[in-house]
Amino acid sequence: MTKARDLTTLFATLFLFWLLLNGSLAPDVLAIGLVVALLIAILFRGSLAVLSEFRATPLAIVTAVGYLIYFLKALLQSNLQLARIVLSPSLPLTPGIVKVRTRLQSRMGRMLLANSITLTPGTLTVELNGEWLYIHWVTVESADIEAATASIVSGFERYIEVMYG
Repeated sequence: MTKARDLTTLFATLFLFWLLLNGSLAPDVLAIGLVVALLIAILFRGSLAVLSEFRATPLAIVTAVGYLIYFLKALLQSNLQLARIVLSPSLPLTPGIVKVRTRLQSRMGRMLLANSITLTPGTLTVELNGEWLYIHWVTVESADIEAATASIVSGFERYIEVMYG
């Protein structure tokens, strides 16, 4: 039953995305979207089902809204911090790659964490290997795993853990 639900969820997500991108309900656009979404859903049902690991509980849905607010706040703060660095005559950069740990268990949760870090200016997820993430950080504050984890990962992780586990 889970596989059928995953396939349906992936198909519906892809088809909705197709409709949003095209902005048209013309019969030919609908037909192509149906065929392509179904084909992709069948071929990649085990690897592209982003919502398949989402815990569809009221708490997870409320947490998803909280996550979005937290992400936008982190995005704004990172942009301002990076702009301050770039505009500073001394250009106070201390770049490096830090190793951090995540306690997230689901693949999609880890992927969302890695992408959230990458989308935040000043950090870039270079590698995700099990519970370890290797992150390029423009202003390394600490090479200590626990301190770097607390600074980069913990804020996102507390929301994602409720949504994905």
